[in-house]
This record gives sequence, C-alpha cells and structure tokens, in this order.
Amino acid sequence: MPAIRSTPLRRGIAVAAALPLLALAACGYGSEAKNNDTEKVAAGAKKIDGLDTVKIGYFGNLTHGTALVGRHEGIFQKELGGTKAAYATFNAGPSEIEALNSGSIDIGWIGPSPAINGYTKSDGRSLRIIGGSASGGVKLVVDPDKIKSLKDVKGKRIATPQLGNTQDVAFLNWIADQGWKVDAESGKGDVSVVRTDNKITPDAYKSGSIDGAWVPEPTASKLVAEGAKVLLDEADLWPDKKFVITNIIVSQKFLKEHPKVVEAVLRGSVKTNAYIASNPDEAKAAANAQLKVDSGKELPAEVLDPAWKSIQFTNDPLASTLDTEAEHAVKAGLLEKPDLGGIYDLTLLNKVLKAEGESEADDAGLGVK
Repeated sequence: MPAIRSTPLRRGIAVAAALPLLALAACGYGSEAKNNDTEKVAAGAKKIDGLDTVKIGYFGNLTHGTALVGRHEGIFQKELGGTKAAYATFNAGPSEIEALNSGSIDIGWIGPSPAINGYTKSDGRSLRIIGGSASGGVKLVVDPDKIKSLKDVKGKRIATPQLGNTQDVAFLNWIADQGWKVDAESGKGDVSVVRTDNKITPDAYKSGSIDGAWVPEPTASKLVAEGAKVLLDEADLWPDKKFVITNIIVSQKFLKEHPKVVEAVLRGSVKTNAYIASNPDEAKAAANAQLKVDSGKELPAEVLDPAWKSIQFTNDPLASTLDTEAEHAVKAGLLEKPDLGGIYDLTLLNKVLKAEGESEADDAGLGVK
C-alpha cells in the first residue's frame, strides 16, 4: 500500500488502498461464505408479504452471538412465519458486503469498519444500519513476564488482526494517546504493531514472536488460556464502557421492498437479546452449539466462559461510537473523512422496541432524513 501523504492525489491513492483493509470485520478472515440452509418452517405458517425466503448472513464469532443464538433457538424463524430464514456464514467483511450488494444475502450481522466502508464506497446507496447487536469483547492481553504495566507496552511487539481493521485502528489510536509514534502503514515505531491473523495469534504468542495482542474475543481468552494476562479492556476507554463491535445491516433495496420482513428479523433480534439477558448460560451454550454446527468445532469452557462474559448484547447500535471509530481511522491516516449521514435507519427497530416496552435507540444525527 502506498505511503499516506498530505497531497490530495497521493492521499486519495492511499485511501483507496486502505479501504478494503478497513472493510475487514472485527473478527474472522478469509473470503468464503458457507451456506447453512437448514431452517424448518412450521406447517401452515403464512409467508410475510408472500416472500419465500430471507437470506441472512453472519460470522461464526461470539461477537455475532445474537445471530448464533437466534438461529439455534429458532427465534428468527418463529418471527418470520412461513418466510424461510436461509443463512450464510462469512469469514470476512468484504465478502459479506459483496454478498449484500449482489443480493446473495438481504440482511447481515457485521462489524463497524466494513459497514462504514460499504456505505461510503457506494456513495450511501448500498446499505443501512438498522440495529445494534453487540458491544465490547476486545482486550489488550500481554505476556506478564515482559509487560507488567501499560507503559511497558512501549518497545514491545503487539499483534492486531489486520492493517486497518477495527482493533488495529483502536490500538493505533491508543498508542497516539500515549504520545508514542507509530507509522500506521508499516506498524513500525515506538511500538511494533504486528498484523497477525487471529487464527494464528495464539501460536505466535506461544512461540514468543509477539509480546501481546489487541484482539477481540474469543482470541483474547485463547491467549489468556496460554498464560497471557489482560492488561486493558477496551471498554474501559469508552463512555459508559460501551462501543459498537457488531451491527445489523440490510440492503437498501430489500428494506424498501420488504419492510415487514426486515421488521420480523429485527423483532427476532430484540427477542433473542432478551433471551440472552434472561438466560445467559443457556444462551452461551446455544451460541457454542451453533458454532459447532457452522465450523465443526466448539470452544472449550476456559475460553468460552470469559469471552462470553466480556460481550454485551444490545439493541442499541451505539451510533455515536461508530462515528468516533471512523474519526480514529481518519486520525490514523487510513481513511478520508467519511460522510456517514444516512447510514442509519432505525425506524423499524424503534417500532419493535416501542412494542416491546423498551427505550428507543438514537442515530446520533446520522439517520435518514
């Protein structure tokens, strides 16, 4: 990727190169979607607006726990009646955005960076964020023999999942707040930022090639299981300890043509989050069971339990924090200042929340006018 410079031409080239990286979601890598079309429709159930199927995408990650639990417990399908919920799992944000743009999926659970990228690259025409899903679940974990305090991070090798992804931007912003200097592109400076796929970060830690990592769950808890210690929970850096890690997006075309179906999915999401809040152990088990269905592998208790505990499931999209995350990317030199006006349409979410007796969500002035 070209070095970022202040001149308009070079900066434009640099941003164009950085945007695909920013599209990588908070967790998960690769580009293949796995279709999991196994939902059962109740006999005699009526289709919503006569629609046969709604195609829903998500990542096989705990931060997408609302989708995992809602699917496993049949909550989405119950709300959809005779309209079948067909699912596809993804490993990376770009492939999910591509699927949404092509019509391969209609609705998806996704991280903030790919949502911002998908919206800005389409000049505000491809998607809307229609609801929140999760907050938190990101930690700075370190080798306690090498790093005993935050100031000890200086001069060390710290992994992030990918150049320009949500955690990478957050770590670069934290480094800047310490008064330290790091070149965003190369990762070189007062701290060595080592971009490392989450799948191999635990092995990199065990080999000693990194001294710690700023990573999402369950990678953070996997490192702790290998002897690392949590030095900082990113939630502690945010007002009310909340920041967006997963949102719900929809194709603008699908939203316009099938609002009642979108409303049904949102109702399923709100009811799933209520189920998670009321039945945390059962919900955790359901999420892990769905992970096993999707990937063939479940998480061990020593990883699952602390990881699940650190994630807050929420209907609120935490819109102000999405705007702040975009500002952090701009500050790091990885993104031109985006126009996020209209990225949210919380009309249907607030209709569902009102019906459930819940407080309405705010779009922080970034909603459809």
